[in-house]
Amino acid sequence: QVQLVESGGGLVQAGGSLRLSCVGSRSIFHIVAIAWYRQVPGQERELVAVDIRDGNTKYADSVKGRFTISRDNQKNTVYLQMNSLKPEDTGVYYCVKGTWDMGKWSINGSWGQGTQVTVSS
Repeated sequence: QVQLVESGGGLVQAGGSLRLSCVGSRSIFHIVAIAWYRQVPGQERELVAVDIRDGNTKYADSVKGRFTISRDNQKNTVYLQMNSLKPEDTGVYYCVKGTWDMGKWSINGSWGQGTQVTVSS
């Protein structure tokens, strides 16, 4: 079972950028899809973006045009480039592996510790 570890969070002003990394303990080439989620205390985890092995990507409406998910199989890493950050992007960001079948995303991995992103106004 590949373990995924998140990093790259921090404190940034509104309008700024951050790049999050999700590094696999071994090859991620075989993983059909990897997603980024975020969670604010007291709320459910929100799906932010999905990278699918066939090259497709999916985004929540709230981040379209600002966030970009990408995969580097050579580095066993999935990135989340976040631009034009807003205070409402604040939260703990998690990556998790899953499947993409018939246009539907499903989780089949475990949650890590996440990485905190704080956007100040």
